[in-house]
Amino acid sequence: MRALQLVEDRRLEQVDITPPPPPGLGEVTLRIKAVALNHIDVWGWRGMAFAKRKLPLVIGAEASGEVDQVGPGVTGLTPGQLVSIYGARTCGLCRPCREGRDNLCEHVSGVHGFHVDGFAQEKINLPARLLVPAPPGVDAVGAAVAPVTFGTVEHMLFDNAKLEPGETILVHAGGSGIGSAAIQLAKKMGCTVITTVGSNDKIEKAKALGADHVINYRDDRFEGVVRKLTKKKGVDVVFEHVGKDTWAGSMFSLKRGGRLVTCGSTSGVSTEINLMMLFQQQLKLLGSFGCRMENMANAMQKMAAGLVKPVIDTEVDFTSIDTALKRMEGRDVFGKIILRID
Repeated sequence: MRALQLVEDRRLEQVDITPPPPPGLGEVTLRIKAVALNHIDVWGWRGMAFAKRKLPLVIGAEASGEVDQVGPGVTGLTPGQLVSIYGARTCGLCRPCREGRDNLCEHVSGVHGFHVDGFAQEKINLPARLLVPAPPGVDAVGAAVAPVTFGTVEHMLFDNAKLEPGETILVHAGGSGIGSAAIQLAKKMGCTVITTVGSNDKIEKAKALGADHVINYRDDRFEGVVRKLTKKKGVDVVFEHVGKDTWAGSMFSLKRGGRLVTCGSTSGVSTEINLMMLFQQQLKLLGSFGCRMENMANAMQKMAAGLVKPVIDTEVDFTSIDTALKRMEGRDVFGKIILRID
């Protein structure tokens, strides 16, 4: 059975591995259909795994699959059914898991493709509780981008930032996977969307997704443009995932009482905070990690209704994975890169 393994930093190999055994109690055997690449894959590829891991490691943190076999005790899933896969191996037993808040699991084993074997393999056995059925109208690519790309954004915007219709939001890196999702989700609910991009060729693409204003951060200081666009008032919400390079400007872009929600730190994990600005302006800083499975289901329902759509940069196979990761590292993408398994 084919799999794509990270064997050392920046070195991936296609290998043959042993197929999984028949599914056990509460398990399902999945035939993986598509893997959506994320910056966490770039981190792992570069050797930036901030936890213990053992190489070789099958990559891939976000994917869809087709039910191949159903183990004893599994209900609600049938062979041939398309599902979206939750990306972390949670315990299913602690209070957060029982309450549907798996991203706060107290005994999580790790993130697939980063700490434990991921989804870039032809078949895998997984607990049925980590699978979310795709509704009619959602294909393998849509189901593949539900866990991280859209689920993360749903959790950030609606569970944490409490985004409301009519508000103004600054979305960083509108050409990224989660940035493109955030633009669509915010615009569909009636928000004014300002976004940043790193090149002029991404401006019209971002506008086509619904962005009202697009700032090339390489040409202009985005915080200055934001203050000008909002008549020095600032935005209600900043959707932050860049980190150190944008943090100060993001705080400056907020209106009094505004909310900054962050899920990433691609430009650096440490930064300084202006405490006087924080308390005088009564700003709210919100950390957000992963999503709840309900977020995945909600995202796919919106896809099925035609309200949002995955933005796909390219589709690749095993032989092109290194090139894909290098493009992501250089931010030379708009939307998602999809690794096809089938």
